Amino acid sequence: MPSGRPELACRVGAMLGEGPVWVTREQTLWFVDIKGHQVHRFDPADAALTSWSVAAQPGWILPISGGGFAVGMQCGIERFDPADGSFAPIVVPEAHLPGNRLNDATTDAHGRIWFGSMDDAEAALSGALYTLDARGVVHSGLPEVAITNGPAFSPDGRTLYHTDTLGRTIHAVEVNDDHSLGAAKTFVEIEDGAGYPDGPVVDSAGNVWTGLFGGWAARCYAPDGSLIETVRLPTANITKIAFGGADLKTAYVTTARKGLDATALATQPEAGDLFAFTVDVAGLPATEAIVALH
Repeated sequence: MPSGRPELACRVGAMLGEGPVWVTREQTLWFVDIKGHQVHRFDPADAALTSWSVAAQPGWILPISGGGFAVGMQCGIERFDPADGSFAPIVVPEAHLPGNRLNDATTDAHGRIWFGSMDDAEAALSGALYTLDARGVVHSGLPEVAITNGPAFSPDGRTLYHTDTLGRTIHAVEVNDDHSLGAAKTFVEIEDGAGYPDGPVVDSAGNVWTGLFGGWAARCYAPDGSLIETVRLPTANITKIAFGGADLKTAYVTTARKGLDATALATQPEAGDLFAFTVDVAGLPATEAIVALH
């Protein structure tokens, strides 16, 4: 059945809204504004938005088991404490690449953080996919691209979806028993003129949702790669979806003002705001990250 019509959930005006994640322990949505240097918390119970300004570009935010959050900052992963707004370093994965920043992440069922990096100038093929676990930061072995997005996991954890945004391709990668990865295979290629695939997320039936940056829409693909649904939105730059609500059937959508000139912004007054629509198939709960804190 078709999803519900997208509605404005909250005025944000984010330059580059990204990384939404539903935090079950709070029943709230957290996300970031990368270029606006902000972390946001949205409470749907009273439609309240709470924001924290941060010193560097935050690429993503994930809840940590035991409290607090891991934030992928411009130069490394840090622990964020919302109580006092403080940040503390966890690890710096790419000290040798000062032109890179971290971009998008998820946790697997075991609490490992899988995260990507990218060239902040969006040109060099310097973006890589990593895992953070008890061993520290481990390179995935997948080829570098200019802009990584995702990853996201199938419900059984056997398939990882990884996006090469500028290549307009979502890859499907087999996850082996030892958590190593097989070769990347093309899952979906986005056609010219439809925008660029941004952050992916998987629902409980294994369908893959992706935002389309510059495409005015979010799309849902079946596990075999066939297109199931397209949800149109009133602004062009759709970045990522997170499933929230008590039943995980509310799809929250982050968007961006980045790249829009004055004329475009005049016709898209809700660019950078947070939207929501209902779905029939529930999402998957986010596993809290398990990390060694300093």
